[in-house]
Amino acid sequence: MDFDFSVEQKTLKEQGRRFLEQWGNPSSRRAVFEGEEPYNKKLWEKSAELGWLGAAIPEQFGGLGLGEVTLCAIAEELGRVLAPVPMASSVYLAAEALKLSGTAAQKQMLLPSIASAEQIATLALAERAGPIAASHMECRFADGVLNGTKIAVVDGLVADVAVVAARADETVGLYVVSLGEAGVQRTPQKSIDPSRPVARLDFADAPAQPLDGWQGDGNVLDALLARAAVFVAFEQLGGAEAALELAKGYALERFAFGQPIGSFQAIKHKLAEVYVAIELARSQAYYAAWALESAASELPVAAAAARLAATAAFELAARELIQVHGGIGMTWEHDCHLYYRRSRHLALILGDSGQWREILMAGLMADSQSGSLT
Repeated sequence: MDFDFSVEQKTLKEQGRRFLEQWGNPSSRRAVFEGEEPYNKKLWEKSAELGWLGAAIPEQFGGLGLGEVTLCAIAEELGRVLAPVPMASSVYLAAEALKLSGTAAQKQMLLPSIASAEQIATLALAERAGPIAASHMECRFADGVLNGTKIAVVDGLVADVAVVAARADETVGLYVVSLGEAGVQRTPQKSIDPSRPVARLDFADAPAQPLDGWQGDGNVLDALLARAAVFVAFEQLGGAEAALELAKGYALERFAFGQPIGSFQAIKHKLAEVYVAIELARSQAYYAAWALESAASELPVAAAAARLAATAAFELAARELIQVHGGIGMTWEHDCHLYYRRSRHLALILGDSGQWREILMAGLMADSQSGSLT
């Protein structure tokens, strides 16, 4: 067990960072945040050319087959620049749903177009505020059509295809819907992070196709959320690292009473607390990445721990970034609020921390009762 990226993955990260300095720089994300475009199309297309979208997609389905840990490395670099692209919705969520639950024919039909950026996909889960749970879902599939409503669907306005969690009789499953079909209505909703827009999707006899390939144990929705949580944790880790670097840089260049504010103990304590939170999140995220790629039984617990630690680290880093900058950190013109907005968006994209604490505790209790904890 090696809790670090390989030499090849570290090289990929370095190359990715140089690439994102050009294509994912602050001016490009500002253009999306303040403009009319829902995402950075050029960055999205370039990412597809580099093979990032298909990094964890098997070669027989149009990807590179580099594995989940490689995608985690990419996610961390995208998180550092707050990349305004539909990576989470199309790759971490929809593509993973297809890999988990799609038949071979469904994977062959959809995954190559996701890997090449020919199509954007998304996952539609939530129907109301609160935890994302099968018991809360009223969207229904019957006789080949879907009826119901989903809210806060990330990239729902621009996606070509959605994987929708819906109820058939008393069982919740996943269904593929083309969002260009009749019977689908999209309505924009407000988001704390305008660079990651969300939408309400209303289905009225919308043609849908069930994903019938799930062969794992337990609920496919739980398995999907655990996998996506690992990738999102690495995005959060990258964002937290970037926020700490910005706060440190400002603390060293901003002078007060004839000395840099970074020399004051209060500022040192803030930065040290953020650093510790990031390092704790990093260890949890690396463990979860190993569990994901190894298909280890520890994945549900590891993913929940990584999700909670990374969420806490990014939120703390984003808050302290604003505090260290003082008054200028509260202005629209400064980038501090962009990190705070992205931290809040990622904290809610897969359900809030309360939901993940329950998942973690349930997993730890199950391990304790089975004797797997020592």
